[in-house]
Parts: sequence; structure tokens; C-alpha cells
Amino acid sequence: MNRHYHARNNAAARAAAWALGAALLFSPLFPAGAVKAEAAAAAPAQAVPSQAASGLPEGVARGAFIAAIADSLGWQAAGTDNPFADLTPQSPYYAAALALAEQGVLTDAAVRAAAPLTEADAVYIAVKAAGLKELAYTYPEAKIRRAWAKLGLDYDSGHASFTLQAAQEIAAAADNGLIPRPDSEPWDYRQPATGAYAAELLDRIKSFRGLGANALGSTSDPDIFGKLWHAWNAQSLIQSPELQHIVDTALQQNLVTGYNLKDSRYNANFDPALSITYGHDSIDHAIQLIGLLRSEGLEAKVQLEPKTSAFIYMKEWGEPVQTDSYRVVQIDNGHYIAYAKEYDLVLEFADSAQKQRFQDIVLQYAKKNSDDAQGLIVSSWWQPLYYSATELSDYELISSNVIREGHLYAQSFSLNEHSPAIAAGFEKLAAGKTAETYTFWVDEPFYRYLQGEAQ
Repeated sequence: MNRHYHARNNAAARAAAWALGAALLFSPLFPAGAVKAEAAAAAPAQAVPSQAASGLPEGVARGAFIAAIADSLGWQAAGTDNPFADLTPQSPYYAAALALAEQGVLTDAAVRAAAPLTEADAVYIAVKAAGLKELAYTYPEAKIRRAWAKLGLDYDSGHASFTLQAAQEIAAAADNGLIPRPDSEPWDYRQPATGAYAAELLDRIKSFRGLGANALGSTSDPDIFGKLWHAWNAQSLIQSPELQHIVDTALQQNLVTGYNLKDSRYNANFDPALSITYGHDSIDHAIQLIGLLRSEGLEAKVQLEPKTSAFIYMKEWGEPVQTDSYRVVQIDNGHYIAYAKEYDLVLEFADSAQKQRFQDIVLQYAKKNSDDAQGLIVSSWWQPLYYSATELSDYELISSNVIREGHLYAQSFSLNEHSPAIAAGFEKLAAGKTAETYTFWVDEPFYRYLQGEAQ
């Protein structure tokens, strides 16, 4: 339920909203930035950055890198025939290697999964995984020579150790910024790839595949405020007739007190270990929140993810006023289902200490504690909503339930004990769809709201 919308505009409606929430399951639905990405072709629901990328060991084996690519891109094998001479289905790397082979990334029968990964090996794999191989094979020697020079390499004296295909792949990687290396030093392609090198390469592969970070900019950018306004003004109410039929029915059956619709194409795809998602309905609040973070010395990437909040609007609240960003549909009992334009502001902080500090700033300057509260940024809520995919001290663990249709999804936040009933209800209404459930960490004021408290 969008209790904040009414709280700021109608005191009687606010009280009624709280009463309704307490009488039901205390399970308002909001889309999260912590949902997992859909498979590569459709891309995350949330394209959450792969945990494999940050967990690669210092000395990376070829098999580990292959597995990390498959995981990062969401690739899964479709076939059953084994094309490898040195890998059996019992290998922990077999499924990933088969997926990459089916995508045309691994073309040799020898995978050499246990062999140390060199920086050159990683680039050969990365060029194909990034979807650049056709481009690479257009390179004549003159272009190869120029591209190699960008890496501090002399093609004329060094190419004898490479096949033409390998030389072309290196050249295409150099021209397109795929190789992590200091600009001031020649590329030592023979050295073992470190975990950090492989992780950086994975991030660049994901960017080429449209799964990299999707940011408007950073809090410190001079034009970030204009970009926020443009993103907000370009946003419309999200509509999905098939999904809305499911969740509107759940709403009318009191299975949930509200839901949100989101579009995974706007997902930030930030590092979950450094990110927080902050929900609101006022763009002025977002502008001031960014300004507040700047004044407090916090640096973060910024993405504005559009969402539409839906909830029951009681007829006793009065005749609703409809606008381009707020519309209602009357239902059988005389009440309405209201649809309101909102957003999730996703922030990836420069480090974990800044992420932890975010809450102190919000509680001091962006949380309302009394009707006449002073010293707060505009449109501050009694119970702000912000959450993390990774554990934070003084946050509470809750659940989310998601139902999808293509790149659109509806999502519910609830107390953990209510999640099974909500997911089962969604699946009963969704005829063949599977509800996803996951847990994440939310601020205590919102957690108290889920428990039926008003502040």
C-alpha cells in the first residue's frame, strides 16, 4: 500500500490506511533492486552483479573464469552431447563450459579447466563472450599493428608467437577497452591473471552484453540533478494487463495490501555489497537527498528506477483526483485500485563504510518523527523505505515475492512468516507462473510498518 501518498495529503486517509494495513497481512508490495536477473537473453529482473566476479581467487584457473562468465551472463547449456576431450559431465566446470561452447565462446575440444589463466587466455575468451569476435576477424594487419601499439606492443616483432586469429582478438580488445591494464606500461599478456584482473574483465564483458552498471551518473557530477529530472519526466505509469490481473485480484482478495510494478530494463545492476535502494514518490525529495549526500561527503553512483505503486483507495477517502501520474479504477465493492507513479533511487557507494553511514544521515535529515518536525529535507516520510541485498547492522530481514511477465514484474515485501502464503497465492492466481521469493535487509522504521506500527 502506498501509505505515504495519503499520509502527506489527507490525515483522515492516513489513519484509515494504517487501520486497513493492520487488519490485513501487513504486506505492502514494493519492487526491489535485489531481485536476480532473468536469463541473459531477457536480462534482472535485477541483474545483480555476479558474486563469482568478486569471489575469484588470486590465482585463477581457466575453469573458474569460464564458470564466472556463465554465471555473470546467465548462460545455461541446452544440449547434452559432450564436445570436450578433457572434461566430463562430472566436472564442476562442465555445465559452464558447455554453455560457453554453445554460445561460440569455447571452440576447442581442450578446455584445460585446471590450467592457470593467463591474461592473454582471459582476453581470448572475453572477446568472444563480449560478442566481439566477428568484429575482431575483420582486422587486417595494418589495423592490428595500430591496435597493438595501444598496448605498448610491437606487432612486427612479436606476432610470430600468435595465430592471426589471436592477434585479431587482441587488437579488437585493445580498440574497445576490454583489457584492464595501466596505460603507462606495455601489456604483459603472459603473466597469470589475478582475481582482480579477471573480475574487471567480467565487468567489461557484462557491459558489452548490456548487463553492466546502468547509472545516470554519480552524486558528485555537476549535471546529476538535471539527469534525475529528465529520467523522472520521461517516466510514465507502468502497465502490464496480464500481471495486473494477477496482482489486482490478490489485492481484492486481501492477500496483499498493495503491490508495485517495475521494468527490469531500468535495473541499476550495481554491486549489491555497496548498494542501497531508496523508494519514494517525490522527485524533489530525490534531488534534495542527493544534495544531502554531497553535503555529507558521500560519493555514490546513481540510478533512478521507475515503478508504479498500486493499492486499495477507500471510497470514504473522497473522490480521487486523477492525473497522468495517478489514476484509479473502481472495483465491485465501490472502492478503487489506485496506481501512482514512484521511483527507486539506487545508490552504489564508494565503500562499505559510506553505505553503512547512509542510514544515520537518513534518520537525522529525512525521517519524520512529528507533525511539526523541522530540519528535514522536503517530503520526508514517517517510515522511509530503503534496503540492501547484503546484511547491515541495525537493519531487519524481510521477504519479497515476485511474479514476472517478460521484462516487467510485480513484487511484494512482507514479514518473513507471511511470505509463503503470498507466494502460494500468487502462483494460484498466476496459472503456470512461478513466484520467486528472497530475503533482504530493510530499515527498522519500514519493518515497524510491516508490523502494523504507524511511526
